[in-house]
Amino acid sequence: MKIKRIEHIAIALKNMDAVKDVLENKLGVSMDYDEHLPAHRTTLAMYPIGETYLELLQSDNPDGLVNKWIAERGEGLFHICLEVEDIDASIAELKEKGIRFTSDVRIGHGNSRIVFMDPATTGGLVIELAELPKDGHHGHGHGGHKAAAE
Repeated sequence: MKIKRIEHIAIALKNMDAVKDVLENKLGVSMDYDEHLPAHRTTLAMYPIGETYLELLQSDNPDGLVNKWIAERGEGLFHICLEVEDIDASIAELKEKGIRFTSDVRIGHGNSRIVFMDPATTGGLVIELAELPKDGHHGHGHGGHKAAAE
């Protein structure tokens, strides 16, 4: 399995406005894109720092995963996403090593193919694997909005 990089670090928030203000107006980090995932009633905002993003997540679904996470653990680190070359091969390899997954592969942020490892098999850390679109169009153009266009 080839891990290319830490694609993003996700932060679960009740209201992302305060953190957006810190990133944009105090630290000078510009949002690359934001996106609403209607199936999860979740909004995300992606902030690039080097080759990695900080992903801010906020949900208006009280029974959704983000709000359940916040209720149990508080706001803060939600998961780490690793970009892989081939998600299907990565899953097969990890299953052979005893890693379980919480779902099948689905479409996630920026039209990438994603899957989450079961934290019961990763020492409690939530790890997402992502295979980015082969056409290179990650983020805007796939449901996201470029910050400059707002």
